[in-house]
Amino acid sequence: MKYSTYLIKYAEIAIKGKNRYVFEDALMHRMRLALKQIDGEFAVSKTQGRMYVDCKSDYDFDELIAALKKVFGINAICPMVRVEKKDFDSLREEVIRYVSEEYPDRNKTFKVFARRADKSFPVRSTEMNCALGEAILTAFPEMKVDVHTPEIELNVEVREDVCIYSKQIPGPGGMPIGTNGKAMLLLSGGIDSPVAGYMIAKRGVKIDAVYFHAPPYTSERAKQKVVDLARIVAGYAGTICLHVINFTDIQLAIYEKCPHDELTIIMRRYMMRIAEQIAKENDCLGLITGESIGQVASQTIQSLSVTNEVCTLPVFRPLIGFDKQEIIEISEKINAFETSILPYEDCCTIFVAKHPVTKPNLSAIKRSETKLEDVIDELVQKAIETDEVINVI
Repeated sequence: MKYSTYLIKYAEIAIKGKNRYVFEDALMHRMRLALKQIDGEFAVSKTQGRMYVDCKSDYDFDELIAALKKVFGINAICPMVRVEKKDFDSLREEVIRYVSEEYPDRNKTFKVFARRADKSFPVRSTEMNCALGEAILTAFPEMKVDVHTPEIELNVEVREDVCIYSKQIPGPGGMPIGTNGKAMLLLSGGIDSPVAGYMIAKRGVKIDAVYFHAPPYTSERAKQKVVDLARIVAGYAGTICLHVINFTDIQLAIYEKCPHDELTIIMRRYMMRIAEQIAKENDCLGLITGESIGQVASQTIQSLSVTNEVCTLPVFRPLIGFDKQEIIEISEKINAFETSILPYEDCCTIFVAKHPVTKPNLSAIKRSETKLEDVIDELVQKAIETDEVINVI
């Protein structure tokens, strides 16, 4: 069956108060941007707590669904038939036609769920449920009613027109991008950070990203891998402004002057400092990392506490309580996993301590950092000046 209209359902937006229109408008904007990426002409509209996509030309069903399934804020996508509101006899005929075309195999159970939003329509909702159910049973005796667990839930909504639908394709949920500010993602070439960006974006946060590159110890292929991961996240989060920072000189200085068991935590602290400075310059209200408690030495409670000490912006860690398999499952769902496991280094193994400290002492770390005082400010400024900005769509 070819559809010309889709009902778009949202969840959390419906509980908003007087500013609900702000979220609705943001969702419509994101839908229009998503539909521009596919062939066809589409119109997005809203009325009485409902949103619709009307297809004005030929289009590919799978492409349309794939595009809408990446728009945060959509709870369900319902292919539907919209017919002119006339009398009840006409409505009954349209429902029979819908079932006939949509379900060639009619050995199924069903339930009618009618809603009379237009109270001027002469038949009440409960009466429509019974009358339409009876009409379906008369037309298709092989079908059976099941009001508890039906295989088909036939929705009939009487509004300005009559909307008939029975399929609800799950959307990604969440909130429309841009309705909850902007944050800076520390993006690496691993599995975790793209998932963290996806999860924060799902809450309506606009994402920028920063990647710390260490040539010649990290290759251009590693950098391209990060760009590719940013592009995957951007499919959900919209255009990402990716900042590529040359971190080599800072790493070399830390390696030369600081205890080797503290390398990872001190490097992490300087990454957070630089990321925060770039975040503030770009109106970001927080940092995002892919850290999970205990996953590696730099992600113990003690290490996270020492890392946090350098930040004044809030640090969002959406994966903090996830185990690795849970993170991998989300990575696979958003099609990032195969890119994340490509064997291109995203950090230089020469800088990884053989026995990193797992319970760093903040005072000891600060004492070690004093050994960098004669060079670190200049190195940090030079690193920031290397900022290569890539707009990833």
